[in-house]
Amino acid sequence: MNIPINQERLARTFVQLCEIDSPSRREKGVSDYLRRTFEELGAATIVEDRSARQTGSDCGNLIISIPGNRPAPETIFFACHMDTVEPGCGVEVVQNGDIFTSRGDTVLGSDDKSGIAALIELIRMLRENRIDHGPLELLFTTCEEIGLLGAKALDCAGMTSRYGYALDSTGIDRIITGAPASNKLKIEVHGIAAHAGLHPEQGISALCLTAKAIARLHLGRLDEESTANLGLIHGGVATNIIPDHITVEGEVRSHSLQKLAAHTEEIKRTFQQVVECSPLPPCQQDEGETSAPAPSVTITVQLDYPAMRLEPGDPVLARVSEAGRILGRNLEFHIAGGGSDANIFNSFGLPTAIIATGMDKVHTTDECLDLKDLIRLTELLFAIVAV
Repeated sequence: MNIPINQERLARTFVQLCEIDSPSRREKGVSDYLRRTFEELGAATIVEDRSARQTGSDCGNLIISIPGNRPAPETIFFACHMDTVEPGCGVEVVQNGDIFTSRGDTVLGSDDKSGIAALIELIRMLRENRIDHGPLELLFTTCEEIGLLGAKALDCAGMTSRYGYALDSTGIDRIITGAPASNKLKIEVHGIAAHAGLHPEQGISALCLTAKAIARLHLGRLDEESTANLGLIHGGVATNIIPDHITVEGEVRSHSLQKLAAHTEEIKRTFQQVVECSPLPPCQQDEGETSAPAPSVTITVQLDYPAMRLEPGDPVLARVSEAGRILGRNLEFHIAGGGSDANIFNSFGLPTAIIATGMDKVHTTDECLDLKDLIRLTELLFAIVAV
């Protein structure tokens, strides 16, 4: 298959995108760039939804319709997110041979601008070379990095695609077919405040209760399908005051909904048992003493995103498999441990596979991308469209 990629233009587009500031909730610069670019490339429609009201972003998600030039039984979509993690402002791209990095004090932004650059080059190739293809939809979301907020708020009622591909993973020639569901946890432990130097026996440390509960938990890899992590702990007001309020935030992930529920319940039960079994201070054990409430714990559980799982015979996988065969590549199909916009799209009834873009060392200032991988990604997208 002859694929007419303009490699210098692809590299230039990638650099331009990376050097546009777009941390979560500030994606408008990239959104404006995409509007101008796809207007010039003959998009049939460019629709910005009203998701900004829910996400707090300075723009909404973009849904761009690219008309086909031949009859096709179905429309497919490609999706990328416009936001980057911090530190992501003032990015200056450094190119050493085929390797792109930042100058070192910011992320590069290949997560997810590698996918966006490949899509732009794809549409340019189709137009310039009058390649036969069916209708396409391009979806660009906001606030992916802070909880998939743009995807969750997406109004996809006007979309005509039957299935699609999210371009957002490390590696290359790698297809993600499954990802876990995740519960978000917020645990608030309430103790009894007291002066730590004058009357420590009158207090119950919420921090100590929290530490006891955490010490009893099994965290990290729980089983072959599940993980758990407590990542944020904050509270207390001063070193000389026994802390009476500690907040812990964390998550439980699993490919099994039953295990997700069971592991979540185990964390809740452990915290509740530790708090309930904590003895009151001697001064409150005296009959009639009610100077302070007993220790307590409040636990909030919220489904952060649902699980996704595609089957080998699904059209979305059959199509990318055929594209790999046409290119003579052995694509790797994997079950992943992380969540992405694809989890949300699948829950909307839009089967979505994740395609790796070549991004590497993401979410760090060592993030990098090899131009050769970006070219391979663009070739795969071309083959998917041309199938």
